[in-house]
Amino acid sequence: ICTSKAKLHGKTVIVTGSNTGIGKTTAIDLAQRGARVILACRCKQRGEAALEEIRRESGSTQVVFMQLDLGNLKSIRSFAESFLKSEPRLDILINNAGVCLQGQTEDGFGLMFGVNHLGHFLLTNLLLDRLKECTPSRIINVSSMAHNFGKIDFDCLNSHKALGLGTSFIRLLQIYCDSKLCNVLFNHELAKRLRGTQVTCYALHPGHSELGRNTGLFLQIVLKPITTFFFKNTIQGCQTTLHCALQEGIEPLSGRYFSNCTVRDLFAKARDDAAAKKLWEISERLCGLV
Repeated sequence: ICTSKAKLHGKTVIVTGSNTGIGKTTAIDLAQRGARVILACRCKQRGEAALEEIRRESGSTQVVFMQLDLGNLKSIRSFAESFLKSEPRLDILINNAGVCLQGQTEDGFGLMFGVNHLGHFLLTNLLLDRLKECTPSRIINVSSMAHNFGKIDFDCLNSHKALGLGTSFIRLLQIYCDSKLCNVLFNHELAKRLRGTQVTCYALHPGHSELGRNTGLFLQIVLKPITTFFFKNTIQGCQTTLHCALQEGIEPLSGRYFSNCTVRDLFAKARDDAAAKKLWEISERLCGLV
């Protein structure tokens, strides 16, 4: 459980995918601590409904909804531009949103690669200067223990702008695992690039998932016993996110991976310097940052 008693008055936090599940529970906790919380969600209707609920639950008026579609590079750029114009601070960025669905993004990327990795990659890069101005600041990348089963097929990424092809249940789960490995490798490379800036970053397994909500009916039925067994409720599920966002003294652990509020060792593939650098460079190119 997150034991930090930190108060966040005067601080601003963005939480992606915060209209449901652990994202919403995370936002409520941060608002209760006095933070100005930006709910960055794709669906206006659900985002505004969550806004009312989070304000009510937290007793805070410092909660704002801003539309963000992580599957659309134009939407991400527009969100970042609006945010930077209207908000003078950014202290914590929580890259929480995720999907387990087949399909393509607006820009022709595989949906899970586009939303789970690339969207957050671009968002983080566009907001990095503001985070550097507000140090000490943090970036939290919500991954999953599923990254252990991931692999990155760079040939497929280069030729199809996707982590893998195929629509079977097994392929779908594999591509999801691959996207979660992207989160951990992104975090690994990001920490290197942030050395000396007082911006730190952490990846984590959340302990809860609402992915069933973002999958087809068949998948929901299959995933239900798995998620019930492996995952906790949303209050338990957001504890590691809160720990990484708030815990005092973990700055030397920037770039590391956490589960159950504890730093964990990773398999070699999840801390592969060459793969992390290659993924970063491909992502830069695909996002039009270079």
